[in-house]
Amino acid sequence: MKTIDNVNFAGKKALIRVDFNVPLDEQFNITDDTRIKGALPTIKKILDDGGSVILMSHLGRPKSGPENKFSLRHLVNHLSDELNVQVQFADDCIGEQAKEKAAALKPGEVLLLENLRFYGEETKGDADFAKKLSELADIYVNDAFGTAHRAHASTAIIADYFPNDKYFGYLMAAELENARKVLEEADRPFTAIMGGAKVSDKLELIEALLSKVDNLIIGGGMAYTFVKAQGGEIGNSLVELDKLDLALELMKKADENDVNLILPTDSIIADEFSNDAPHYAGPNNTIPADKMGLDIGPESAEHFAEVISASRTILWNGPMGVFEMDSYAKGTRAVASAIVAATERGAFSLIGGGDSAAAIAKFKMTEHVSYVSTGGGALLEYMEGKELPGVKAIS
Repeated sequence: MKTIDNVNFAGKKALIRVDFNVPLDEQFNITDDTRIKGALPTIKKILDDGGSVILMSHLGRPKSGPENKFSLRHLVNHLSDELNVQVQFADDCIGEQAKEKAAALKPGEVLLLENLRFYGEETKGDADFAKKLSELADIYVNDAFGTAHRAHASTAIIADYFPNDKYFGYLMAAELENARKVLEEADRPFTAIMGGAKVSDKLELIEALLSKVDNLIIGGGMAYTFVKAQGGEIGNSLVELDKLDLALELMKKADENDVNLILPTDSIIADEFSNDAPHYAGPNNTIPADKMGLDIGPESAEHFAEVISASRTILWNGPMGVFEMDSYAKGTRAVASAIVAATERGAFSLIGGGDSAAAIAKFKMTEHVSYVSTGGGALLEYMEGKELPGVKAIS
């Protein structure tokens, strides 16, 4: 793997694609800087070598051109504090100011470019846009795993302009290595835990895992499609009525592959989608018509924990319920706690980005699992066996 360990950056300018798509509050304060912290080792290695750094990223989904709420300017002070360097800012990514500031950059200095997605050319993978970005630096580094599944100008196309000077950053390398470890070197028993709202969102991943795992635990809203497919009454719970046959097919495939597919048997059942709604634990196949399941119940949580505790490799992607509401967070917390306990006993645990990463952070357990991915969609596609454009461009 071509990582930044293969090069000395002394006197060189490195253009790093980072994923600084971080959440901001109404006052533009960063509410979760996990992605920024993930990129710091790569940035510091280049600065310590005596190189200079030009950072480029997207933030949010601006519709048509610049919008203040999506400006990377809001990240400058926080980034300066984290790096202990006064980070410079260019109010464009390919304009005259960007060119001038990049050209004047001295060893040990850092320049942050304005949001790449203020240009439609970024997401279109425009070659001319990528070429203009490439002219700012000597070396290209991709450390944005969260966007590696996109063939965007800054994540894939730009690498063509650095034929011999393109590398993976430390975060990107770690993401790929940990994903590969789970897919190719899993100690058994290997348990995958799938949650979230829809079966359709995880369909390809579930099908890919059925040839690899020993246990497949399914929770969250997607579980009700399986319960409904088996004739259960699920009230107003989330369901994909057009995926009932598919759910039965997946259960059949699991059986054919000797995979232990485990579904919840009980739920936390509420009158409505509200943290304050009356709720109780009960069987998830006899939910009254006017109620809905919003979390796995205690019986399911205990069963899931037993399976997890006996596992040597664990992949978790998706919460067990509406964990953002404290009334329906117990199931997700129970799964997270079981993963932590298994990890402490020597299991390898990979937390698959997105809501799972948010949940493990909410429960303050991030430091107690083996690895937390920063790339939800990218990790899913990698696990599904798809080629990631941002990885292929450097490999």
